[in-house]
Amino acid sequence: MREMQELERRIKARMAKIKHKLAILSGKGGVGKSTIAANLAVGLAQRGCKVGILDADIHGPSIPKILDLENREVAVGPNGMLPLAGPFGTKVFSIEFLLDSRETPVIWRGPLKMRALQQFLADVEWGELDCFIVDLPPGTGDEPLSIMQLIPSISGVVIVTVPSEVSQIVVKKAITFVRTVNAPLIGVIENMSGFVCPNCGSEFNILGAGGGRKISEEMGVRFLGRIPIDPNVCEDSDRGVPFIIGHPDSPATKAFYQIVEKIEELLDKER
Repeated sequence: MREMQELERRIKARMAKIKHKLAILSGKGGVGKSTIAANLAVGLAQRGCKVGILDADIHGPSIPKILDLENREVAVGPNGMLPLAGPFGTKVFSIEFLLDSRETPVIWRGPLKMRALQQFLADVEWGELDCFIVDLPPGTGDEPLSIMQLIPSISGVVIVTVPSEVSQIVVKKAITFVRTVNAPLIGVIENMSGFVCPNCGSEFNILGAGGGRKISEEMGVRFLGRIPIDPNVCEDSDRGVPFIIGHPDSPATKAFYQIVEKIEELLDKER
């Protein structure tokens, strides 16, 4: 009991130095949630914000790969573990930094995952931040629930989806989950929304069209915007370069910057 109270005290002290705490959630995997989270962190940092990003996916961390931070060791300072330095001064932490190799699986049940998340919040020197972004694993299981319960006064949740009907079903569950835990819902991003042929200029809705906006209207949730498919997004992520840096003139990048500005405005308004 005393140990738990001490953990909660340390988490509260760390989080008190952070203006905005933002969780990135998706109802299912494969919608580009981690790519969105990483680029959101970099986009906010480019605008002068002090940003930290926690990869809370215990079993499938991908933020280190996207931000070119693989195979790095964690240093320990006088007040805890030190996050790694990402692009534009972002502070980054992931369980991958504590594993023997990127191929090492984490075979844990719920209580151990809960303990790890507690330590990432309580024992990492996040310092003073304008925005703390938590990249959650897909779904509404242990990790998302734990983060919602552990972080005091979470500023909001952004839900990432793709246009398909299958994704619309799980987005409804994700929205209901956020409302059930009484967390503010910032809005929905529709990723992989249409593909513009570079040769003929025609747009093809490979994964459907308008699913994110439709579900936002049905559930009474703010629609933050749509990001089109760009093959360079995958290539940039694989080589550890956020796509907004690797391809600044891409329509996907321009759409993303509009979403970043909208999220920053909404967070400031909420504050």
